[in-house]
Amino acid sequence: MRRHFSRRLLAGSALAALARPFVAAAQTPAWSPDRPVRLLVGFPAGGVTDVIARVTAEGMTKALGQPVIVDNRPGAAGNIAAQQLAQMPANGLTLLMTTNGSHGANPTLYTSLGFDPIRDNTPIAMLASVTNVLVVHPSVAANTVQELVDLAKAQPGRLNFASASSGSAGHLIGEMFKTRLGLDITHIPYRGAAPAQADILAGRVEMLFGTLQTVLESVRAGQLRALAVTARARVPSLPDVPTLAETVMPGFSADAWFALIGPPGMPDPMVARFQAAAATGLADPVLRERLTQQGVSVEVGTAAELRDLLPQEIAKWGAAVRLSGARAD
Repeated sequence: MRRHFSRRLLAGSALAALARPFVAAAQTPAWSPDRPVRLLVGFPAGGVTDVIARVTAEGMTKALGQPVIVDNRPGAAGNIAAQQLAQMPANGLTLLMTTNGSHGANPTLYTSLGFDPIRDNTPIAMLASVTNVLVVHPSVAANTVQELVDLAKAQPGRLNFASASSGSAGHLIGEMFKTRLGLDITHIPYRGAAPAQADILAGRVEMLFGTLQTVLESVRAGQLRALAVTARARVPSLPDVPTLAETVMPGFSADAWFALIGPPGMPDPMVARFQAAAATGLADPVLRERLTQQGVSVEVGTAAELRDLLPQEIAKWGAAVRLSGARAD
């Protein structure tokens, strides 16, 4: 009896010893970077893309055990950074924080991108989205969207609307607003959200479709007047501000989105590791709250979901570009 028990114990011990390597293998990532990772951002420091990138980089640094360093490469509404990514080796050392600009509207907005928005990248994960807010300088004699529309029609060519850049969500939404309502207003592009914000605060431009993160504190301080949001429903941080859909543009909605992609040909283990690191990093309550307080909705998706979404977004924003007649070059 004792011998039978000992055999069973030895057999169990042997099986456990054999199982341990498999357990360790399951717990150890198949791949992880052994050097710092560069996260390209196609916009200047201070804008919403940069803010989301820096919070994401902080979370991913903890999850990966390697620094993730934000590298701002502004220009052409994100196209310059996307071009650089397309030329990088798929070694897991360079990523890009992309948006619905470079991988949504720009393929139609620009005659030549310098990269293919589908082939020249490897989708990793959707990270976040944010609504835009139609704001005006307090000197503008309009307290509602309808009053702004009436003012623009009464004084054609007088009003200017700013945006972070040609081809940005704020630009394209402004063009849709202008076209759909038959308004004669002029687009003023800037090199990033921060200088656009500075000029509307100074009264040098009258209106702006700015990201919620960019304009929220100025609205709360009474420095800007919020007339509408571009989301499907009102947002908790501005509960008294109506949507464009419930005012002058029934059925309309347009949110900016932010996603993580790598160079073309990135192997699946790298993709899985970065997706998991982004999900883990942005699950940190402190980091998540830092974004949600600024009006950013965080929801990390999968590589497959992003791969399916990109062609749909290119078609959606492309249709909006053609409807508006906007061109960036």
